[in-house]
Amino acid sequence: MAKPSVPNRSDYKVFYPITTRWSDNDLYGHVNNVTYYSYFDSAVNQYLIEQGGLNIHEGKIVGFVVNSGCEYHAPIAYPEAVEAGLRVDRLGNSSVQYGVGIFKQGEEQAVANGHFVHVFVERAENKAVAIPDGLRAALEKLVT
Repeated sequence: MAKPSVPNRSDYKVFYPITTRWSDNDLYGHVNNVTYYSYFDSAVNQYLIEQGGLNIHEGKIVGFVVNSGCEYHAPIAYPEAVEAGLRVDRLGNSSVQYGVGIFKQGEEQAVANGHFVHVFVERAENKAVAIPDGLRAALEKLVT
């Protein structure tokens, strides 16, 4: 199997710092693989809240994660400073696929990269809806 290509910073549109925590490390002394998904979730939702006006507590429209995946290229460990790079790989009517890269602070190549898919739903009915205009405008800025 061919080794996957490692993304660079230039492959992403916006970056968010991530504070690693002592509890992120596993018995092997590095950040556990499942923790990367929480990094993805935090970066995506920070962008949606700050740039798209998503109201996670009281909004009528919410994003449900329906798919995610990650490729790991190099280990990181607490207390390293890392950053999540964010882009939009596919923007549909009710769904969006993000590309997320995790980088050691100041380094050009990702230590991990993956995807994260949201379907936007009407909270009360639990049914897919068109992405609201404010969120769509914010997401369009990240399309690669």
